[in-house]
Amino acid sequence: MKTTDTPPTGLDDASVPERRTTGRSAGAAPAKSSEGKVLNVFSHGMLVLWAFMVILPLLWAVMSSFKSDADIFNTPWSLPDSLNFDSWGRAWTQAHMSEYFLNTVVVVGGSLVGTLVLGSMAAYVLARFEFPGNRFIYFLFVGGMSFPIMLALVPLFYVLDNMGLLNTMHGLILVYIAYSLPFTVFFLTSFFRTLPTSIAEAAIIDGASHTRTFFQVMLPMARPGLISVGIFNFLGQWNQYMLPTVLNTDPDKRVLAQGLVELSTSQGYKGDYSGLFAGLVIAMLPVLAAYVVFQRQVVSGLTAGALK
Repeated sequence: MKTTDTPPTGLDDASVPERRTTGRSAGAAPAKSSEGKVLNVFSHGMLVLWAFMVILPLLWAVMSSFKSDADIFNTPWSLPDSLNFDSWGRAWTQAHMSEYFLNTVVVVGGSLVGTLVLGSMAAYVLARFEFPGNRFIYFLFVGGMSFPIMLALVPLFYVLDNMGLLNTMHGLILVYIAYSLPFTVFFLTSFFRTLPTSIAEAAIIDGASHTRTFFQVMLPMARPGLISVGIFNFLGQWNQYMLPTVLNTDPDKRVLAQGLVELSTSQGYKGDYSGLFAGLVIAMLPVLAAYVVFQRQVVSGLTAGALK
């Protein structure tokens, strides 16, 4: 009876370390969870602080665009008493923001279409076809991302001048396309590699040519990547200032970035700060609208390769 009811001494000794180990692991779990909570609170706090630092100047600029010059200096942080659109009218007509806005739409629209078409075609070939010099051409595009545009300003000026493209819209469009192609090819090459090869092979077996397979099969599948890289190129080209300042000195063909500098100089001397804020908001609205509309596509395009 004793042998059956009383456990052996060896089992008691062996069970003691197990109990101690279990107790330690149970105590370690709350410690890790508390550290995770602290890091989570800290990261969320930093994100909130960053959002506050970004949003506050934007809201202040929008509020100031609806105020008079006296209200901007007397009550800079208060809400406007009424929506005053006179400053928007002055910026749009007297400061020629409408002309600069139209020129920017033409230049950025043409360069964006050309960049996406040429960049997607080059990226598809580099991602799907093996040929001598494939990797060399790819690394040439990657190297173009690290080339400072400031070093090319003087050669670009003389090249466009010799070709008769200086101070022209189409000349600036070609420069924007060349400036944006390295990043576009780099981004889309990685994206095309994540797409299933079996679909392209099935289209080829059904009799589709390589051109038809690209435009009707593979390009629609790459829509998230095209939208993502299109948004990045749109932001960079819309806010471009250095290239048009050097290559586009015609006052009638200035883009929005040049117009904002001219507006800040002229309105600063006139004291029309409400008109200056209105012009700033006019230039800022298309960028914000584009990102708000396509933010989900941008995120899906950036994470498509990682989620595959």
